[in-house]
Amino acid sequence: MKDLIVLKLGGSLITEKDKDTPTINYPNLKRLAKEVGDAYKEGNFSLVFVHGVGSFGHVIVKKTGINNGITKESQLMDFAETQRLQNELNVKVCKEFLKNNVPIIPVQASATAIMDAKKFEGMDTGAIKGMLELGLVPTLFGVPAYDRIQGCSILSGDDICTYLSKEFHAKRLIHATDVGGVFDSNPKENSDAKLIPEITRENFKEVLEKTGGSSNTDVTGGMKNKIKNLLELKGTKSEIINGNEPGYVKRALLGESGLGTQIN
Repeated sequence: MKDLIVLKLGGSLITEKDKDTPTINYPNLKRLAKEVGDAYKEGNFSLVFVHGVGSFGHVIVKKTGINNGITKESQLMDFAETQRLQNELNVKVCKEFLKNNVPIIPVQASATAIMDAKKFEGMDTGAIKGMLELGLVPTLFGVPAYDRIQGCSILSGDDICTYLSKEFHAKRLIHATDVGGVFDSNPKENSDAKLIPEITRENFKEVLEKTGGSSNTDVTGGMKNKIKNLLELKGTKSEIINGNEPGYVKRALLGESGLGTQIN
């Protein structure tokens, strides 16, 4: 199998994450799908693609509380509806990637994933391995998943990325978000915020004190969770880049580094 790249496009890029109703950001989705398609055609790599769900997940989860478990029968419908919404988003995402000649194929992580008191225990990856060997691009997304302790909790796209990067010894893990990496303060609120070019095990505690969660409704931990996940990886080069910058995703997929914050 060719060198593997795991690419995550955040929900804030492909949806209108601050909307109260599920809304796709089609201009961004179409541009990013083209960038991935161009890179996939020009490059020589295998790809696992993971996307966030933004307004197709976080709003309904926060409203219904299913991330904290199933405590009443009505939440079973909430659990099912949340998954339906995210499947709907995934179908539309896949359609755009197929238009750009990416052989993308959906994989619903919640079909085999097991959570334990909100901690991700694992999922079956046999089919994903086979798809990669065949030359397909498996695509996964954050989902409400079965939790053996509380019935339901949220399996984030970030956790999926980390798990699959470890499982398949990915060469690179690229997180494209709506900011240019990790900053010493919120760049959306402070124009003087400075980019932190690299985060290591030596400086991560200091960095975590300065970084918060997502600025929008987010039930999966935001930037702190992302950094902690990436620091767990060994042998995989990770970087957080700004997916709103035209061309950045393509350049990163084709091997360029230093476009955002590298995490080692």
